[in-house]
Amino acid sequence: MQAFPIRTIESAPAQSKASLEALQNAFGIIPNIAGAMATSPVLINSLVGLFGNVHGGSFSEEQIQIVLLTNAVTNACPWAVAFHSFLAVKEGVDVADVDAIREYRTPQGAKNCALSTLARTLIENRGHLDDHDALAFLNAGFDEHHLLEVVAIVAASTITNYTGNVTHPPLEAAFQAYRWHAPGA
Repeated sequence: MQAFPIRTIESAPAQSKASLEALQNAFGIIPNIAGAMATSPVLINSLVGLFGNVHGGSFSEEQIQIVLLTNAVTNACPWAVAFHSFLAVKEGVDVADVDAIREYRTPQGAKNCALSTLARTLIENRGHLDDHDALAFLNAGFDEHHLLEVVAIVAASTITNYTGNVTHPPLEAAFQAYRWHAPGA
């Protein structure tokens, strides 16, 4: 398989530059996966637009990272698992909960467990929920708008996870401590 280039602001197509600048402002770096995405302005611009909406929604950054890490593990994307493990710890997610998600288990606490379970169920069932799945999430203290907002988070992370699984970007030094491999990989 051909290696995908990791674009910088200088080497990216003109239509991708603003999105890379936005990510640099958000993270202090341009993550390698975003550099790979920047080859396609449609892809990187779609991600950054959705990223802004997701991180401006009603969930805390800790809760968002619970969903994003669960999605990365469920989609078996090593780059995204390492990145979101790093961010989850940075945002205050308990290390035991990060480890649990990385091991295909649920985190502690009713709300974090419900978020992780809903995200995994949405991915595994291709967006189909039965009444029990939805009710379990709502009974954890969320409402319907939260359930639909999780769909947006899953959509954003699916863009990243699929891109990571296609392009295999190198893992940055800052995330090496969180390196992860899917079982059997």
